[in-house]
Amino acid sequence: MKNIDFLATDGVMLNGILYESNHKEQGKEKTIILSVHGMTSDCLKKRDQIIGKKANQAGIDYFCFNNRGSELAKYIQKNIENQKEKKLGGTTYEDVLESYEDIVGAILKLKELGYQNIYLQGHSLGCTKIVYTYQELKEEKDTLLENIKGIILLSLIDIPGTLQFYLGEKFIDYLKIADEKEKEGKLLELMPKEAFIHPISVKTFLRYARDNQEIDFANYGKDSKLEKLNNIEVPLFMRWGNVKEMILQEAEELVNIVNNTISNPHKDIDYIDGANHSYEEKEEKLAEQILAFIKK
Repeated sequence: MKNIDFLATDGVMLNGILYESNHKEQGKEKTIILSVHGMTSDCLKKRDQIIGKKANQAGIDYFCFNNRGSELAKYIQKNIENQKEKKLGGTTYEDVLESYEDIVGAILKLKELGYQNIYLQGHSLGCTKIVYTYQELKEEKDTLLENIKGIILLSLIDIPGTLQFYLGEKFIDYLKIADEKEKEGKLLELMPKEAFIHPISVKTFLRYARDNQEIDFANYGKDSKLEKLNNIEVPLFMRWGNVKEMILQEAEELVNIVNNTISNPHKDIDYIDGANHSYEEKEEKLAEQILAFIKK
């Protein structure tokens, strides 16, 4: 294991943990899984440790890093031309669209370290960040896409739809509160605690509730064509749990909907029986399925 420090493409200082394999074949291109965590999380999860160990046994390296949305709230630093600037970050204050800067920065760092084959893996909000970044790279026709060999999405949830569902009739009331705060220039103030599952700023709430066009692609309704997921051209792996999972359908129904909608010829879409949203106590099974997907 190594600590790796690097910069996002906009200068934000980030760090992560690299799990290096001792089982690589000489002369073979270096392959790595790049892991992006979800809300309030970090790169020290048991799930990352187990997947990293399994990957290493298969000759594949594993890199998980703390993006600017890690933990609940913190200061993040930008380092531009040796001038450091602090601002509020963490899940409470993040703008999910800025994840593009983090993930591309991580990809560039891995390329600098000699990795040719990169699998992008996300969990929960990390999935949203990966799909958004992949679509941006496609629109820009970025050559980094040549290094992306597969997408691994663990518990991709419909954040805008789920937020509206759980808030119900109060959704409009909270949106009005956020709109008023925005007009008053109070984007960094916190929303009422009932508005979200954890403390959230007005800025971040508005990204999920109103300004969500770029991230509103996981609507699993019957009429949804899942265009952005269908736009993924590399092999696609998707998993959910069926215990305390943050989805609006039963896991089996959701898997059937997604399998019938996504046309990717190299897809592996299913759920893990008994797994919750974090895959606690099911990490080994999840890791085995991910590695089987990559080997295939």
